[in-house]
Order: sequence, then C-alpha cells, then structure tokens
Amino acid sequence: MNILRQWASCGRPLLLSTGSIPKASRFLSTTLVRHSKLTHVDDAGNAHMVDVSDKPPTQRSATARGRVLMNRETFDLVKQDKIKKGNVLAVAQIAGIQGAKNCSQMIPLCHSLNLTKVSVSLRLVDDLPGSLSCAVEIESVVKCKGETGVEMEALSAVSVAALTVFDMCKAASKNMRIEDVRVVEKLGGKSGHWKGD
Repeated sequence: MNILRQWASCGRPLLLSTGSIPKASRFLSTTLVRHSKLTHVDDAGNAHMVDVSDKPPTQRSATARGRVLMNRETFDLVKQDKIKKGNVLAVAQIAGIQGAKNCSQMIPLCHSLNLTKVSVSLRLVDDLPGSLSCAVEIESVVKCKGETGVEMEALSAVSVAALTVFDMCKAASKNMRIEDVRVVEKLGGKSGHWKGD
C-alpha cells in the first residue's frame, strides 16, 4: 500500500488491472482516477476519446521541435547529399508532413482533424558539444480550425521526420540520437496562448 499512498499524495491517477488486486486497492485506484485531470480517462479508469462536439471551433496552431544528433562523418554525408538513399532533408520534410496528417491513425485517442497547414523545416547544425557534435534540427508548425488542439500533430510531424532522418542515415552510422522532441508553442482554444522554453 506504500505505492498507493505515494500516488494518492501526489494526485496522480493509478491505473491497475482489477482482476487480481484487493478491493481496497481497487477503490483507491478508482478514486485517484476520478479526481485526476486526465480527460482521456473516464471515472472507471477506462481510456476513451474525449467528446468535443459541444466545443466551438477556433483557429488553433502548435509548434514543435526536436533534433537528431549524429557524428561529423554522417553529418557531412547529409550536408553534401551523399546519403545513398537520397536527399535526407527533402524526404524527412515530406515524411514529417505525412506524420502530422496521419496522427490520429498512430495515436489511438487523437481526433481526426482537418488540418489547414503543416510545415516542417530542417536545419543543419555542426557546433554542438560532445562526440555527437552535429545535428539535424527539426521544427513543425501545424494549424487547423477545430474543436481541439494540434499539439499531437506537431509532435508527430517532428517525430516522423526525425525517424526518417535516422532511417536514411543508419547505413552510414547507427550512432545517432533523437532527442528533445517537445511542443514549444500553442495558440487557440480554452487555454489560449502558451509558450515553452
């Protein structure tokens, strides 16, 4: 019960299989879920797609960023367009756009949105500290007019673009790292404007 008390004290939901746990634990689990702010979990702890049918459609946008770290040799091949699979930046850009458009098919509880804009930009950086001193930096901007935000679509765009960079370059070197994928700004909806670090 120590774990249950710790979760209760921090207000986080505890999702447990109810098949083999004691009634007291089951009760606490349900109570924690009921008092959580997770909109994708109902009172019984079940996942569901949030009903946004009563929300007015508004203009929404989200910006996400991330990067793929790599060594100098791989970076030079990307920069000189000598990767055997083709132009890394061009393919990753298109892949990122596709990633945003297909977000609801990859993330189970995302709504299918009518996106009005998806842009993915990639930038080469070669002055970072460490052994992986080079990177392809990725930024996506996604917009729609709808009842829910496009943060997941922006994150999907960056993530799929980053995965594509890895896939394109892995024959040259698998010593790459995808990192720092995050939302940096969002506009619209009930919470209005938010900007991260």
